[in-house]
Amino acid sequence: MALHTDEILLRPLHQQDAAELLELRLRNHDFLQPFEPIRPASFLTLPAQQEQILQAQNDFERGTAYAFGVFSRESGKMVGRVALSNVARGAWQNATIGYFMDQACNGKGYTTSAVNLALRFALTEAGLHRVQAAVMPRNQASIRVLEKNRFRQEGLSLRYLQINGVWEDHLIYALTAEEWSL
Repeated sequence: MALHTDEILLRPLHQQDAAELLELRLRNHDFLQPFEPIRPASFLTLPAQQEQILQAQNDFERGTAYAFGVFSRESGKMVGRVALSNVARGAWQNATIGYFMDQACNGKGYTTSAVNLALRFALTEAGLHRVQAAVMPRNQASIRVLEKNRFRQEGLSLRYLQINGVWEDHLIYALTAEEWSL
């Protein structure tokens, strides 16, 4: 299964992607750290990335989360990751979207496109009704990605997630299937 635009390809990660995922994370560690939780040093190892991919594969099969690698169609290299996590079924039919992109790809529209493809998957193939995102108010680049994908701001959650060692406020954004189809 693969989703694509002219520039990028989204597909579930495989074990053979682990080394490339690790290299992407290592190359972008300083760039991404202000927006991520502090993780143990062991997270940035090949076995940890292999385990993360195995967990993602199991979650995908169970329908509890859907993680995708983002690949440049020109070079074939992994340039990011987008994931639909915390999938809730029943009356809510909701997932949380998270993403990161290689710093070298900023300004090319790759993140906006990757989120768009993940939304298409979530609201059609995965049968979800709602996708939400949480973003720190100072992360203007991420807010622009959400706004370009027609997410609406729902409110502010105080001390929502511990990011880089600090409990950070987050703006909550969401998009429903009805809004997607407009």
